[in-house]
Parts: sequence; C-alpha cells; structure tokens
Amino acid sequence: MIFASDLDRTLMYSSRAIEELGEPKESSLKPVEQKDGRWVGYMTETAYHKLKELSLQSLFVPVTTRTTEQFNRFVIFEQEIPIKYAITSNGATILYRGVPLEEWSNHIHNRMHTESVTQAELSACMQREGFHFDGVMKHAENLFFYYILNCLPTASEKDSINDFAAKYGWRISLQGRKLYFIPQAISKGSALEYICNHEGVEAIAGAGDSVLDWDFLQNCQYRFVPNHGELAKELARVSGTNNHILTKSHGVTAGEEILYQFLKLIPLKI
Repeated sequence: MIFASDLDRTLMYSSRAIEELGEPKESSLKPVEQKDGRWVGYMTETAYHKLKELSLQSLFVPVTTRTTEQFNRFVIFEQEIPIKYAITSNGATILYRGVPLEEWSNHIHNRMHTESVTQAELSACMQREGFHFDGVMKHAENLFFYYILNCLPTASEKDSINDFAAKYGWRISLQGRKLYFIPQAISKGSALEYICNHEGVEAIAGAGDSVLDWDFLQNCQYRFVPNHGELAKELARVSGTNNHILTKSHGVTAGEEILYQFLKLIPLKI
C-alpha cells in the first residue's frame, strides 16, 4: 500500500508558515528541517509519531516541489523515518533509496525538450508582453523557476499569467509568496504513477495543499486537502471536484489530522 503526501504546509511547516497560519495551542512542535545549522521546519510531535508508525506499516512516499537538495534538509528521513522512494522537484526526480532514477530523469528531460519552450524563452516572451513580478527569481535545478514575491497577484492576474504560460507548455502555482513556473511535462502525478506501476500496488491515500498536488491526488483512492491551502480555495470555486476530504484542522495540526486518517485506512486494506 502506498500513502503519498506533499510536505510543506501539509505535513511540515516552516517558521513563516506557522507564524502565518497560527501556532498550535495544545500541540508541541518537533523540529524536522535544518538549514545552515538552524531549525527551520516543524511538525507536531503527534504527527511525527504517526508518520513513523505509518512508514513501518506501509510504503510512505514524500511528494514535494522542493529540489532534492532542499528535500535533504528534512533530517528525519535520513535518521529516523526510512523511506524507499521520494518524489522531488515536482515530479522531475524520483529518488530510490536516496539516489535519482536515471531512467525517469531522462524521460522527463526528453518530454521537456519536445513539449515546452526553455526557461529563457518563456522569460523573454513574458517580458515582451509586459509581465513584471515584484520579487526575487530563483532557479530549481534548471528544471523550473519561481519568484519570491513582495506583492501577490490578484485572481484575475494569476489567471492571465497561467493562460499565457500554457501557450508555451508551462503552468503556474502560487504557494504562499512563491509563484512557480513549471513545464507541463513535470508532474507529481506521473511520478507517483511510475512508482505504483513499478511496485505493482495502488496509492491508497494522498494529501496536498497546492494546485500542483492535484496531479498526484487524482491517482489516490482517498484525497485529503488542508483547509488553509491554495488547492482548497481552487476546489471551492470549481464545480465537480468534491471527491476530496477537507481537513477540519487549520495550519500545522492539519498534518496531524491527515496522518491520523491515513492510519485509519490501513486496517481496511489488509
């Protein structure tokens, strides 16, 4: 059985996310991510123990837009919670016991070459059309890029940007202050499908907070969505997408609720 989950703002929360979404009053936090010798990411103690239990009873697959280098900052996966697979860079990379699967990486690069313009070409096209982003631009392993914005776009501006990017084989996602531009070929759903086929098992449940997570959630029998995220807002405004479960909890305790629901499903499938 496979249980797949996004990490940031789903199971794990940065200091900024906790400040924005609210610190839990009755739950203690466990540090899980380290950067430059500092703790920068957390989950509740209860969520941590539930995740550890889940990983011992099933195949837990982390699914993240983070690069592999950024993913490796989660120290619990190295020291405390063993994982067989991880999906990083929004699905462009599949790690098998910590090592990228070359076959999958080659497949993604070939599709990007034929289905999308390059990052430089897309940036040039946006500049010609007058798109301007107030923020710092970052590149992710030459696969995609994102802006850390000082000012968020309106809903109509976001739709316009997405429609424009789609003409060139790209799509966008707004996660907190980060506006991602990602080639259509790079998909969390395709990566999870590859793992499911390779293992000969199906994905029982998944969880995620961003629109990019809907790609892989559609491969899962049960879909859990934190009520504070971009995806919850998007599903609320789109009809015909009620086949998901919105968490009752908000912020960091939503991760606790999701893992509790994951564990409840295990006896049903044995």
